[in-house]
Amino acid sequence: MLDPISLSAVSAVTTVLGAVGSGMANEAGKWAWESTGGFVRRIAGQEVPAPTTPDELDDVARMMADRFRNDPQLAASWSAFAARMNGGVRGAGGGAAFGSGRPSLPVPTRFFTDRKEALKTLDREASRRADGTPRLALVHGAEGMGTSELAVHWGTRQAARFPDGQLHTDLGASFGPEGVREPGTALRDLLRQLGVPDEEMPTSAAQLSEFFRRCVADRKLLIILDHAHSAAQVRPLLTSAPAVFMIVVARNPFPGLDAVRVPVGPLTDKDAVRLLAKILDKPALAEARAALPSVLARCGGSPYALRAAAPRLTAPVSAGSAGDDPVRGAAEDTYRLLDAATARLYRLMAVRAWPAFDAASAADVTGATPEDAAAHLEKLADVLLLECTAAADGRARYHYRAAVRRHAEAVAVREDGIAGCSAAMARMLTRYVDLSTSAAHQALPESWRVPAPSAAHGPRTYGSRGEALDALIAEAGNLVQAVHCAEEAGDPASAVRICRSLWPLQLKAGHHEMLLPALRIGARLADAHWPGTAEAGALHAQLAHTLTELRRWEEAETEALASARSEEASGHRRGHASATEFLGLLRLRQWRWREAYACFDAAGTVLDAMLPTDEGTADVPRAQALLERHRGRALRGMGRTEESRERLETALRYFRDHGDTYNTARTLTDLAETHLDMSETGAARPLIEEAIMTLDGQSAEYHVAYLRGMRERCTAEERRDTT
Repeated sequence: MLDPISLSAVSAVTTVLGAVGSGMANEAGKWAWESTGGFVRRIAGQEVPAPTTPDELDDVARMMADRFRNDPQLAASWSAFAARMNGGVRGAGGGAAFGSGRPSLPVPTRFFTDRKEALKTLDREASRRADGTPRLALVHGAEGMGTSELAVHWGTRQAARFPDGQLHTDLGASFGPEGVREPGTALRDLLRQLGVPDEEMPTSAAQLSEFFRRCVADRKLLIILDHAHSAAQVRPLLTSAPAVFMIVVARNPFPGLDAVRVPVGPLTDKDAVRLLAKILDKPALAEARAALPSVLARCGGSPYALRAAAPRLTAPVSAGSAGDDPVRGAAEDTYRLLDAATARLYRLMAVRAWPAFDAASAADVTGATPEDAAAHLEKLADVLLLECTAAADGRARYHYRAAVRRHAEAVAVREDGIAGCSAAMARMLTRYVDLSTSAAHQALPESWRVPAPSAAHGPRTYGSRGEALDALIAEAGNLVQAVHCAEEAGDPASAVRICRSLWPLQLKAGHHEMLLPALRIGARLADAHWPGTAEAGALHAQLAHTLTELRRWEEAETEALASARSEEASGHRRGHASATEFLGLLRLRQWRWREAYACFDAAGTVLDAMLPTDEGTADVPRAQALLERHRGRALRGMGRTEESRERLETALRYFRDHGDTYNTARTLTDLAETHLDMSETGAARPLIEEAIMTLDGQSAEYHVAYLRGMRERCTAEERRDTT
């Protein structure tokens, strides 16, 4: 058994390894991880696979602590290295600093009535003395009963209690056919509200939960988790931070969550009339007095149904009662008053649960002009058949309440028929194929992986690469839904084209949790319809990339190998080389340096065999230079620093000669790291300075911060050598 000093050493090493491992969302974090792997190999005297579980992390830490106990010089070397890694990760964003903005809730409903007991229950739980358990309330009630409105109203009223902000995320966002948001995606949404950039967030789901808890540990926050489906969905988002209060909003009081239950039922007739009195003026309410009993019966105490009914209170009410679904009843009453064009848009946009759509989408589906579609959408929002949100790109976007969409879909089947609904869905799919291929091609024009824009409809144009990428980001949820839609509609070609167009999102913007279900569908459909083809190889490669970034390395290996098999079988040499390179990059992440080097050599052999007529031939010189850089990284990990330096210098010459500033800076950084491994600070410093200058004006803050950390290490080592 280790003595207390050894236990302390193990804990310290574990902390460093864990911190470096959680920082791999940006390229600086990946450098830190590779450098750490090389240092671990030098300490162990042999290759040590990268730890992927807490137990494996502890095993590596114990091995290192044992070495340090017997070799004080080695311990001192590790301390200096750990300080550099911690400084580099923090400087590159690992400190999880909050932005200057104070997150706030959605705009609350103006007219709010009753719910005094529910508000008191929330008051009590929020002010409960901290005892190490989460301050947590589960607000539950049928759709349209105002559960979300209650949570937002309470939070707005209690804003002073939470000076660090109030967060809100929707756990029911329709990114898949089941309409359930993954916890990882929700955690990233909450962290963005806190001002944490994506590049600072850990990649694995387990690390992301822990990172979120650290971020909020000392904050006074309200967090509302809206439209929750289960305790399993909520549990990764919970925190026991003493000054954080969480409100979970759900349809039903699901089991498995240790929370105070806050039921929200129908309003009494007295409170329903009071709500109508707030919305209407007294003369209008008096005029409608005779109709009130039937209106109240049809609305069933639902605040949503009452607000929807208020503008038409003096109009004849449809026959029938609210039954079990007053929201549907209110939607039907409102629908009957719509003009034909607005009613058609209302029906056809509901054929699929799009997370958020705009006027351009509605125009494509209905055939209206964008201006007319915008007017119809505004009208539907005014009568509460749609809800409007402002998106990051400044466009108004709309979505349905779940019960309202079910009503609209049923009416579409009734009035437009299956053929009309299928045609509307096909038009939306065509839109997203056109949009995704055009935006992807313009966001990453040099990539052979991105499919060509659709020739039949003409490419959409964007002002810059950045605008094209922003368009993909804004539509990411809809694109994922479109892939599900294409699969269900029996249109594998559209599903695969959209999936291949996700490559710039994967490469430049992450969003891996959100994209993963769509990529799985794409790979499955490609295997089913185009087995052993370049199409299947491309989808497996994209899936391997996302799984690697999510640190699901065993699955990533399976997909990379599947990609290589498909590409080789199809004779697509460029894709075969790329898939083999992907496997090598995965091996670098796993600290399996020899296997990584073998993969890069194998990829180079495939590139050497390419013919002038092969797809991607023009890209071969750059691809070979990248492989040289990767070989240099693998050799550095193996401790073969002199050979590493030679490979990296070969790659650097190519990138410099061809004006590739991005890869020039990356290779300069690799070279500087290699010289630092050899304690050659004099040779490393000018490379670091050149890399910093190369990155000037390229929005590479994380990379530059990492380079500055390397420069500080040079200074520290030079001072130590002179004393």
